[in-house]
Amino acid sequence: MLRNVTIQNLKLNNFFLFRYGSEILQHTAEHLLLVGLAIAIAVLVGIPLGIVITRHQGLRQPILTIANILQTIPSLALFGLLIPVVGIGAVPAIVALTLYSFLPIIRNTYTGITQVDPAIREAGRGMGMTDWQLLTQVELPLAMSVILAGVRVATVIAIGIATIAAAIGAGGLGVFIFRGISVVNDQLILAGAVPAAAIALIADAGISWLERRLSIPS
Repeated sequence: MLRNVTIQNLKLNNFFLFRYGSEILQHTAEHLLLVGLAIAIAVLVGIPLGIVITRHQGLRQPILTIANILQTIPSLALFGLLIPVVGIGAVPAIVALTLYSFLPIIRNTYTGITQVDPAIREAGRGMGMTDWQLLTQVELPLAMSVILAGVRVATVIAIGIATIAAAIGAGGLGVFIFRGISVVNDQLILAGAVPAAAIALIADAGISWLERRLSIPS
């Protein structure tokens, strides 16, 4: 009996959640901070840009093209390009994650607003609404579920890319993954990969729920 208990304890101690529990919490907090700040900045900049290109069609192609180009740059290369500009650590990681988050947020904001039924816009103008009132009281509420879909995509992408930020000293769950690769340790790799995947799934489910709550039936 005692031997069985000892074997069971050894198995638990070797399980990555028990073995690296405190470190996982620390690096999870770092990961969430990186992603949270990047997404907040991307939302504060990306949604206004998406609104601007619905009002100034000439800016649509240049802005979306730049966002597309940023999305195609390999993440490790972008981190490396930012090091001479802003150094190493959390700052270049947040800048890179913000840049990667722009495309889905800008594109979905533009798509959501332009898909609003023109008859609804005309009805608003007929009631004497200004362009600002039309935007804030009609277009944005109707487009909110589409905009949130862009935020959801950006968030999931940022959570995955943030694991690479450990390569430039930004911390996060990628620390475990790089350590595990360097010493060929599956437990270390899982200690980083599993929590990152769990965060992405939770974020996806949470924002999806918010999308459904804010969706206005047509």
